[in-house]
Amino acid sequence: MKQAPVILLGAGGHAKVVLDLLQILNRQVLGVCDPGLADKGIQQWRGVPVLGNDTAIEQYHPHRIELANGIGSLPGNSLRRRLHDQYTRQGYCFTTLIHPSAVLGSGVKLGQGVQVMAGVIVQADTQLGDSVILNTGARIDHDGRIGHHVHIAPGAVLSGDAWVANECHIGPGAVIIQGVKLGQGAVVGAGTTVLSELPAHYQLTGQPPRPPVDLNMGSKTS
Repeated sequence: MKQAPVILLGAGGHAKVVLDLLQILNRQVLGVCDPGLADKGIQQWRGVPVLGNDTAIEQYHPHRIELANGIGSLPGNSLRRRLHDQYTRQGYCFTTLIHPSAVLGSGVKLGQGVQVMAGVIVQADTQLGDSVILNTGARIDHDGRIGHHVHIAPGAVLSGDAWVANECHIGPGAVIIQGVKLGQGAVVGAGTTVLSELPAHYQLTGQPPRPPVDLNMGSKTS
């Protein structure tokens, strides 16, 4: 069955990666919608037509196209979620994208508009909600539960049976220990290890300081 052509939303850094993925998957890209490019009168971006601002989407029937959300996800920025909600209410569908180098185990379930980037591993019986970004090289082990609009940044690792509620952000290189649950909107900073449950909207950024090492400990003196 032939796949529907795609319109890309946004023209920032994340959109570059999404466009590359669409082209790797041989998807037909009708163009990009971006208010900044449209306001400047730019007609092409990275080889695809600039269709206008976001309202240009409404020139296309929802059953004739699919959308790819190129808006990145950062703590405190809800634009990606708002665009997803706006256009799904109007009957549009966000395409789910899986990089060919990604590995998905048995029983994995993906919501609408999930983006699985290069080098990602998702192990058995993990469930991903709508509009999740699994960014470059992220690792999700068995039985994970990932809510809607979650961003798991490059190199982050979730051990088995980790639960991540809607709209969480897990920074690059962060590690979530097995069975830990993160409340809605929780933020885990880059390189942070999460050892216990985080409440909703809690921000855990950085590790607690360790006591200095006494290099003279145990040395003998005359």
